[in-house]
Amino acid sequence: MAVLTFGRVALFSAAGVLAAGAFLHYTGRPVPWPLDQVPYGKVIPGPAKPVATASAPAAGGNRSGQPNRPPVTVVTAKVERRAMPVRIDAIGTVQAISTVNIRSRVDSQIMAVEFRDGAMVNKGDVLFRLDSRQLEAQLRQAEANVARDKASLIAAESDLRRAEELSRREIATDARLDTARTAVSTLRAAIRGGEAAVDSLRVQLSYYTISAPVSGRVGVAALKEGNIAKSGDSSAMLATINQIDPIYVSFAVAQRYLPEIREAMQAKTAVVQASQQGVGKSIEGTIAVIDNAVDATTGTIQIRASFDNPAETLWPGALGQVRLTLRTEPDAVTVPREAVQTGQNGSYVFVIENNLARARPIVLARNVDDRAVIASGLTGDETVVIDGQLLLTEGARTIERGRGGQSPPAPNLTSQRGSAG
Repeated sequence: MAVLTFGRVALFSAAGVLAAGAFLHYTGRPVPWPLDQVPYGKVIPGPAKPVATASAPAAGGNRSGQPNRPPVTVVTAKVERRAMPVRIDAIGTVQAISTVNIRSRVDSQIMAVEFRDGAMVNKGDVLFRLDSRQLEAQLRQAEANVARDKASLIAAESDLRRAEELSRREIATDARLDTARTAVSTLRAAIRGGEAAVDSLRVQLSYYTISAPVSGRVGVAALKEGNIAKSGDSSAMLATINQIDPIYVSFAVAQRYLPEIREAMQAKTAVVQASQQGVGKSIEGTIAVIDNAVDATTGTIQIRASFDNPAETLWPGALGQVRLTLRTEPDAVTVPREAVQTGQNGSYVFVIENNLARARPIVLARNVDDRAVIASGLTGDETVVIDGQLLLTEGARTIERGRGGQSPPAPNLTSQRGSAG
């Protein structure tokens, strides 16, 4: 096997170094020392050049004594002033405005179930019919007693009139007249008592026909025909009705938002949008109730928003996304969210000035979709870096991707937003 000479080894090593430096320069990556000292495309034989000292910078070095690096390829975007909403996003729970548990007020057998499980019912619709035959018989008896007393009253009033006529002629005694008057009064009282008994029985009879007290969607009937319905709080529920149009969405927000929410309610600018998880469609409503106390444990306050729900977009018990828009700022300074970086001293962006990157501290107000609203630090006419920040330092030279002889990266290359690819 042939033995490589020292000159050949040096030649191969120099070629490898030049290839690595050219690749890094072409892709826009930082070229480490000492590769950045080699003029690409030329092979320099002989010993390496001496490194420049701080007092005498090497040829091609910058004023700080550091060697020049190739420009960093970046993607930029203009700072924009636009109308941006002030909104709060939260997770909410859909709640029925009214939930009614149907129970029997009497002990009786179920004769009929008049609804279909899960159906929509209106207020007053009959849900259950109980066996009321015994009570109906008692009612007929009470009505007959009232009719008898009324007939007796007619006879007693005739006797009273005759007694009064005889008393005027001084034929009948006063005792007979008093007896006739007493009989009339007694029968009138009996009639009133009988009519009250009839009314009471009619009320009790109404308990044997169970109707919907509210409009809503009924659940599954817990008892079917032939079962015995029991009365009392401990008895089994016959069914449950949830009123879902309109409907509530309950959500919690941090207590610091409370003054802004109340101001928006007074100005009537507060708008709430809610969408059920897994459902893309959202509906719009208004704030209905703000709880009267802040939860001291979590530092949040509970809010309920009311929504018209004719299409049943929201369903009781489901989780949903809630977006509360308080107002709209007409001239907010915004940048793409990718431009905002976080450092030891807070948030900042890289601003391009004369193709040089300058780190600009900012105060971030909020994020709205793909835009970041800047409270201070930018005026609205700057150009910021949205891709390539990981390779930037203060004062670094930059070049826009696709300009200055730089070809766009291959589609399969990872963006700087995720890694230094």
